[in-house]
Amino acid sequence: MTTNHSRLIALLTAIVVVAALRLVPHPPNFTPIGAMALFSGAYLGRRSLAFAAPLAAMALSDAVLGFYPGFWITYLAVGLIVLLGWLALSRMSLLRVGGAAVASSVLFFLVSNFGTWALSGMYPHSLSGLGACYLAAVPFFQNTLAGDLFYAALLFGGFAAAEQLAPRLRAGATQTA
Repeated sequence: MTTNHSRLIALLTAIVVVAALRLVPHPPNFTPIGAMALFSGAYLGRRSLAFAAPLAAMALSDAVLGFYPGFWITYLAVGLIVLLGWLALSRMSLLRVGGAAVASSVLFFLVSNFGTWALSGMYPHSLSGLGACYLAAVPFFQNTLAGDLFYAALLFGGFAAAEQLAPRLRAGATQTA
């Protein structure tokens, strides 16, 4: 058999497990969402699956937590982070993963707060309103960044360790029936 089902199952399990961590108490914005999307983009070879896995995991956890106005903006940001993981992490290194985690935090900050400005009515629809929205969100950014870095280390480091301990999880490994 040429398809590595063990690898795919391990990758999807990691995505579902970290998505489930949204359901446990955590500091505001300290979530695995950005890291999960990066991981999916970097490791899931089929583009459709790379996007579907984290978005489905988000939808399942949002079904428990409750959907919120403008949730699709968050899903758009997740999709963009999957794309970032796919493009930036075609070659893996500690520096690339760290840089992509920081970039995913910035991307999420820009997209989600733009959505808040555009859709919530909390800020005037002007450049000064947009600036005020971004400025008000700065205190939350530190937790987003910390969460993305922590969970990226957990996912990418954990999977690298798993590949070392279980060679059948490595890309290109084959299984026998």
